[in-house]
Amino acid sequence: MQHFPIFIDTAGRRIVLAGGGDAALAKLRLLMKTQARLTVFAEDAAPEIHDLAALGKLRLVPRAFAPGDALCAALAYAATEDVAEDARISQLARADGALVNLVDNLAASQFITPAIVDRDPVTVAIGTEGAAPVLARAIKRSLEEQLSPSLGTLARIGKTFRKAVEALPMGRKRRGFWNDYYFANGPQAFAEAGENGAQNALEVLLHTHLAARTRKGSVALVGAGPGDPELLTLKARKLLHEADVIIHDTLVSAEILELARREAKIIHAGKTGFGTHTPQEDIHALMIEHAAKGAQIVRLKSGDVGIYGRLDEEIEALDAQGIDWSIVPGITAASAASAAIGQSLTKRGRNTDLRFLTGHDVAGFADQDWHSLAAPGTVAAIYMAKKGSRYLQGRLMMHGANPDTPVTIVENVSRADQRIHATTLGDLPKTARVCTGPAILLYGLSPRRAEAALPALKEIAQ
Repeated sequence: MQHFPIFIDTAGRRIVLAGGGDAALAKLRLLMKTQARLTVFAEDAAPEIHDLAALGKLRLVPRAFAPGDALCAALAYAATEDVAEDARISQLARADGALVNLVDNLAASQFITPAIVDRDPVTVAIGTEGAAPVLARAIKRSLEEQLSPSLGTLARIGKTFRKAVEALPMGRKRRGFWNDYYFANGPQAFAEAGENGAQNALEVLLHTHLAARTRKGSVALVGAGPGDPELLTLKARKLLHEADVIIHDTLVSAEILELARREAKIIHAGKTGFGTHTPQEDIHALMIEHAAKGAQIVRLKSGDVGIYGRLDEEIEALDAQGIDWSIVPGITAASAASAAIGQSLTKRGRNTDLRFLTGHDVAGFADQDWHSLAAPGTVAAIYMAKKGSRYLQGRLMMHGANPDTPVTIVENVSRADQRIHATTLGDLPKTARVCTGPAILLYGLSPRRAEAALPALKEIAQ
């Protein structure tokens, strides 16, 4: 992010603009919505600018911009539509201490003016760092359609009521009140009885919320999927937006955590195979502690919560304390990995069963039914097996597995840095060594186009 979005208080402050043509008029249409004191410098200003000056909307100085013209100004716009003249104005305005924007010159500007959706006092600013103005305009159009014109009026009425709402405790209770006002009671009352109706709705709603019992704390055990935020379920996204506390594991991606409310408390409670980890008992204690305070908690696990996520232990800990819980499944890594390689996990005539295995458990490398796994046609999704690849290879080949059995390792599955490694059981340890990120092994499967890719990948592994 090169340009940090902020909102500047312009009430009573100077904003100067140099230019009198179409570019200047375009900026003025936006600046006229502020409470700033506007001054325009132009030797030949458009008739519309003269009209605004005659109405007292701005001060027009009929000459070129000069040294000292931007003194005490918060912002200065160079909009003469002449590159050399705009550069001169920029130099003078900066010397006067103003922040400068050169219209249609992103590189030379100190700030940019975003596309704006105006529902005063609600303002939505849309910026693309100058990379995609067309996209910014499309987003603006979409938001204009979604945000009711009455939203600004509701916000102004709500602002007058904020002191009264302090009777509700901060946090969930207060957020619940405002959520009901802006998205249910308020719009309905405004549509039926205008501003007076909205004002009355606030008073009735506050009484209702003051009388309501405090909601008990609860825990939602949520699957975050393999990493791509677009693979989150709608229910998971909704819970992330509502959660007071999010307790997440190591493999939950930063992009998914970005979907949480800014006010939410986010706690990393991860485990790393053969490495540092948060003891399971500490995770139980965190959930119990915050639930006892009435928090709505999301226990966020990568993939699906019911596959190698120690779900039963956490449920038992919550049940022991009488804490309500719910489960929201997620897309497991095996499903995302098979999609990435263009294969199904089950196929008529190839495999009659499918196995989900773990490469290691709390006691170390996991033991399996090696004889059944070594049988031709077996397909298995093996989690946490990267470090145990040689152990896995040895046990399978010891029980008769063909060294040419296809194996695919999908690293950082579904993420931007996903890598697919097509190999065989005989070459598995060498291939696993080149993997640096979390990975899942698909035993018995190769990518749909592996014939072309395998020789190059083998060379990399060597």
